[in-house]
Amino acid sequence: MSAADSPHGKGAQPCSTCESWRLAEAVANGRRDYSRATDCRVLLKRHQESAECRKGGPA
Repeated sequence: MSAADSPHGKGAQPCSTCESWRLAEAVANGRRDYSRATDCRVLLKRHQESAECRKGGPA
């Protein structure tokens, strides 16, 4: 999927904090640490709903 095809909008860069939470979730799932993976999803959602997210809203 290219940046132009991403859910973030045409040509928009993904939010680095969002990407960090997604990576942390993937790592936690790989380690079968499902509690941590859930925490990452919750923190990602909170971040996306905050004014700090460059994406500008929930996914």
